[in-house]
Amino acid sequence: MAKTKLKKFRAAIVRDFPALASAEFTLIGDGWDSIAVDVDGKLIFKFPRNKVAGAALRRESAILGAVRAAISLAVPDLRLHEGPPLFSSHLKLKGRQIETEDYDALPEEARQKLGEDLARFYAELHGLDPARMKAAGAQPVSGWHTAAAIRKKALPLLSRKLRRYARHIVEAHKALSPDPGGTVFGFFDGHGWNMAFNRKKQRLVGIYDFADSGFGPRHEDFTYSNAISPDLTARIVSAYEGLTERELDRRRIDILTGYHHLSELADFAGNPGRAKQMRRNFKVWAQQQPDFPGEKSRKD
Repeated sequence: MAKTKLKKFRAAIVRDFPALASAEFTLIGDGWDSIAVDVDGKLIFKFPRNKVAGAALRRESAILGAVRAAISLAVPDLRLHEGPPLFSSHLKLKGRQIETEDYDALPEEARQKLGEDLARFYAELHGLDPARMKAAGAQPVSGWHTAAAIRKKALPLLSRKLRRYARHIVEAHKALSPDPGGTVFGFFDGHGWNMAFNRKKQRLVGIYDFADSGFGPRHEDFTYSNAISPDLTARIVSAYEGLTERELDRRRIDILTGYHHLSELADFAGNPGRAKQMRRNFKVWAQQQPDFPGEKSRKD
């Protein structure tokens, strides 16, 4: 199946880029909306799965056009090719994804620089004119599952101890007032898989995949970096406060992070393989919380 897909995509790419006929083509992503192809490690092509994904790709291209000149970090210069099939192209950002183990291995200076770079990225995005971003096609970000859906789908998949803590998080989330930081245009996908990090120079090169960007609660945008490290999130938040003179609620970010993990578990409740990973994500996060009760048992 993968070979068939690659053959089809290669033909579409070479039709518009005949000079790439002898290049090396590699499938690098099988995402929810699009499938990505790497060509010679220099170019990235994305093919949307369906009409809805195609509309999302067009929207992402327009949003990047509005964002690119306004932020300090590099982002893709996404060009659309009508085909058929519709696809996009952009130069590959020179860097690798950053995982928890990569961050943990960084020296103090590099960790602080990464936190500051990401804080500036968020501050610049949040400062963009909402009317301009709406005109570019930005929409409200997708909502998370309701408390009722999480109780029904996610909680039964957890151990007793984790289930008790999950109930605590659901109730804490329910008690949150509307975001005191208001609604902003943000990235809302700032985990390490969307970052191009130069490991040799120990610095962030750029950010990619703006498909999930849009309008949402300010504090929510700071939850995703916890997938890399809570230490990184703490550095981002502190630097962001210094740049914007706006205080953030760290406990609120923690509650939102836990609730998001539970919402993702509910998303994949019917997929044993993905549910196992989502369950692990919640466990790892929960055990990092100062109010997580008791010993950390393997059964949890």
